[in-house]
Amino acid sequence: MPKKLRGVRVPHNKNTAGSVPIIMPPPRFVTIPLVMHIGAPSVCIVKPGDHVDVGQLIAEAGGYVGAPIHSSVSGTVREITSVMTTAGNPVPAVKIESDGLMTISPVVKPPVVNDYDSFIAAVRASGAVGLGGAGFPTSVKLDVKDTSRIKEIIINSAECEPYITSDTRTMIDRADDIAEGCRLLEKYLNVKKIHIGIEKNKPEAIASMRRLAANDPAVEVRVLPSFYPQGGEKVIIYSITGKIVPEGKLPIDVGTIVINCTTLAFIASYIKTGMPLVEKCITVDGPAVASPKNVIVPIGTAMSEVFEVCGGFKKTPAKFLQGGPMMGLAVYSPDTPVIKNNNAILAFDKDTALKPKETSCIRCGQCSAYCPYRLDPAEYGRALKANDVEKLIRLKVNLCMECGCCSYICPARLPLVQQNKMGKALVAEYQKKKKAEAGAAK
Repeated sequence: MPKKLRGVRVPHNKNTAGSVPIIMPPPRFVTIPLVMHIGAPSVCIVKPGDHVDVGQLIAEAGGYVGAPIHSSVSGTVREITSVMTTAGNPVPAVKIESDGLMTISPVVKPPVVNDYDSFIAAVRASGAVGLGGAGFPTSVKLDVKDTSRIKEIIINSAECEPYITSDTRTMIDRADDIAEGCRLLEKYLNVKKIHIGIEKNKPEAIASMRRLAANDPAVEVRVLPSFYPQGGEKVIIYSITGKIVPEGKLPIDVGTIVINCTTLAFIASYIKTGMPLVEKCITVDGPAVASPKNVIVPIGTAMSEVFEVCGGFKKTPAKFLQGGPMMGLAVYSPDTPVIKNNNAILAFDKDTALKPKETSCIRCGQCSAYCPYRLDPAEYGRALKANDVEKLIRLKVNLCMECGCCSYICPARLPLVQQNKMGKALVAEYQKKKKAEAGAAK
C-alpha cells in the first residue's frame, strides 16, 4: 500500500443527513432470510403455524462463524420459503404474517454480562453482524481470546458511499449508545485506545462524537479526508494508524479491530435492553424516490413497502440497489427483503441507471492509479482472458476489495469490478483443486 492513499472523489449526495429516522408501521409480512451474514446459514427452529413475537429466536447460528436470527414482528409463521440473494442464489427464509401488534417476546431480557466470556456470549446471542457492509458476525470479530493483542479499536464512522446517512444519524441521535459501547469495549476487551474515524464532510456528527470523546480519555475522534473508499477496513486502518494489513491476514494480526459505529450502538442497546437485532435504520434515497428519508425498518420487510413510506416514486424506477452506488448490489425485484447489513436502499430512474457504452481498453492506467492498493485491473483482465491463474495470483487479485474505484474512473466504462470477482473465483477454484490433488497424493 502506498504512503499516500488514493481513491476517487464521488458526489456525496448526502440528501438525508438532516432526516431524523422515522419508524415505519408494521408491514403485513416479513420474509427473513436465514443467510444475512458471512458464514454458515442459520438453522430454522420454527414451522408454519407457529406464533412468534418480536425478538423471539427463529433460527440458531449454524456454526461458530454464524449468527442467530430473531423475529422482527409478532404474528404467525406462514411458510418456510426461499428468497433470491443479491448474489443470485436462493436461500431459505421464514415468512411471517404480522398481527400488527409488535408484541415483544417475554424472553427478551437484558443479558447478564460480568466478564469477557459473558460479553462475547451476549454479542453472539444478539445476532449482531457488521451493519456497515459485509455482515461478518461481530462476536467472531471480538473473540480474540488474548485481549493483549488488541492495541486499538477503530470505530468506523467514515460512511464514504454517496447517499448513505444512516451511520451519520447514529452518531447524532445515538451518541449515548456509542459512548456506552466504547465503555463496554474498554471494560471487557481491556482496550486502552479507541479511534472514531469520520470523514470531514459530517460536521454535526463530528461535533457529537467530540462531545462523547471529551468524557472518555481513551476515545479520540479522527477527522479524515472525504474520499472514497475511506471507510474500507484496510483503508481506514492505514489512514488512522499507518499500519498495513498483509495479504491473507486480518486486522487483529496488526493489533487492530474495526467495528462499525451503528454495530457498536446496537451492542450497547442490546446489553441494556436484551432486544436482539430485529430492525435496521436505512437510508431510502435515489433520483426516483419521492421523499428520501432515514427509516427504521423491521428486518425482512419488502423494499417496496419501505419505498411507500417515502411517498413512492417521483420517476419510474429502472434499478434498485441495496447499499450505495459504489459497492451496493442491484436487486432483481423491489420486493427483495431488507436484511441485517442493509444500510440503504436506492432507486434510480432510467436516465441515471443507464449503463454507459463500453469501449476498448486504451491502457491509460487510470484503474491502477486510483486503486487504493495500486492493483492492476487491466492486467487482471488480460490474465483472465488467457486463463492465466498463476498471473492472477502473482498480481494479487485477492487483495481487491471490490470498492469500484477502477470501474468508476475507467474512461472505457469497463466492468472491472465484475472482472476482478471472476478472477478471484478462478483463483479459488484453482487453489481448491490443488489442495485436493495434494491430499490425494498423500
